[in-house]
Amino acid sequence: LIRRLHQQSTQVFVQRTQAAGFDLTSVQFAALDAIQSQPGTDQASLAEMIAYDRATIGGVIERLEQKGWVRRVVSERDRRARELSLTAEGKRILAALLPVVRELQDEILQPLNEVDRARFLKLARKVVQA
Repeated sequence: LIRRLHQQSTQVFVQRTQAAGFDLTSVQFAALDAIQSQPGTDQASLAEMIAYDRATIGGVIERLEQKGWVRRVVSERDRRARELSLTAEGKRILAALLPVVRELQDEILQPLNEVDRARFLKLARKVVQA
């Protein structure tokens, strides 16, 4: 069931973001959102924050950097680390994306009434944070 819900949510994400004129994956969105909430975070921490593989997060960041949405700089504290921040364009894109993502999340959870939706999200957070 969890795998099927993931498939459905990924499909809805791609359809709705593309229809709104955005070219990005759900992982790229998660990275943008996490960088916005934790500017200056490094790639390894970002991978942990969004539960993504540390070995492949660099490719995600590289694509976001090529789009001009993310800036990567060598950390002054640890020369091996790269600190991440959103560019002005990245902030603009994320701000435009947030209403689309909220709407598609509502669409995905549409079969649930308000009480069940709140309960589901609370339980999902509990599982993810465990």
